Amino acid sequence: MADSLQGAARSEPEGVYTVSNTQRGQRVLYLDAHLDRLEDSARREGFPLKLERQRLRRALRSMLDEAGFQEMRFRLCVPRLAPDQILITIEAWSALPQPLYLDGVRCATAKGLRRRNPASKGSAWLQQRGRFTVPSGCYEALLLAADGRILEGLGSNFYGVLDGQLRTARTDVLAGITRGIVLQLAPDILPVKLSALLLDDLPRVEEAFLSSSSRGLVSVKRVDEQVIGSGRPGPVTLALVEAFERFVEQHLEAL
Repeated sequence: MADSLQGAARSEPEGVYTVSNTQRGQRVLYLDAHLDRLEDSARREGFPLKLERQRLRRALRSMLDEAGFQEMRFRLCVPRLAPDQILITIEAWSALPQPLYLDGVRCATAKGLRRRNPASKGSAWLQQRGRFTVPSGCYEALLLAADGRILEGLGSNFYGVLDGQLRTARTDVLAGITRGIVLQLAPDILPVKLSALLLDDLPRVEEAFLSSSSRGLVSVKRVDEQVIGSGRPGPVTLALVEAFERFVEQHLEAL
């Protein structure tokens, strides 16, 4: 028995997983994209997976109804040794406290922590990152390449604005579902360069933010001891948040 998705993950068998949430009751954003990536992760981890999607949707609807949650966050885990089974864990979901969106969050660098297979959502990564303690007062930890490139967060993608371009890593990161939406929307706001920022670039970075399926876009105001830009959400981040929120409203679908 666990009281959260994070707690339940500690006892899940080795396999692949994805995490998403419902909104406006039983509505979801790009659920099929999550399921596509779940099947792709299984392929990358070396075992076959073909999901029964309508059956899975029915199960999620039933669990949401039974739990009585207005909205839920859910994780789907497929064990490597039993790919015909799906473990579904749910918890009540709500957006982050509004001050975090308005003020931005602090991040720390997770020096020495590496993902074995960044393109896959393998549950071994949950166990690995669970051994890293995010410093008190920090919302997320950022993974670094050996050469100092800032790759991604423990459970998010990372972006920065430098020299009038939106920068984010091209490789060695998970292709997040929300990341794909950001990269679709961003060119209408500023040029995009798929090239990771360096840790040494941070003093010149004008803005930074994170993205994830459950939390949307969250401004980063500090990385370790380095204040990012003005230390507040900047105009690019705010414009992308607005564009993303419009996109979500237009693309939510029934579970």
